Amino acid sequence: MRMGEFSRRTGVSQRLLRYYEEQGLLRPERRPSGYREYAEEDVATVRGIRMLLGAGLNTAVIAELLPCMVDTGRILAPACSGMLPDLRRERERIDEAVSGLLSARDRLDAIIDATARDGVVDPDPDACATGLV
Repeated sequence: MRMGEFSRRTGVSQRLLRYYEEQGLLRPERRPSGYREYAEEDVATVRGIRMLLGAGLNTAVIAELLPCMVDTGRILAPACSGMLPDLRRERERIDEAVSGLLSARDRLDAIIDATARDGVVDPDPDACATGLV
């Protein structure tokens, strides 16, 4: 199937499909005209890519792991237990990122609390215009 139809079937933009191809995650055939031709199994591949991205993995890691994954129809599963160390390493990386975000949130909460507690009054409303909104 051509890219437009493939994009509709997978719910993934054509731009993102080209990116997946650049990253080596998808390998559509090329017609003599240069148009990409996707196979039916590529739909499952994109579903797997999206699932792994949703699990917090980056495309470089996905490129390594995806060929060794099995689509159970419900979720992707490692085809062999040798993949578990890589998956656990990625989980540890995500845990560290979550911890960092929670620490950042705690610091921001402390700043917000201090501002409210100390009753900060703006001497000049224009001096505190941040443009963040």
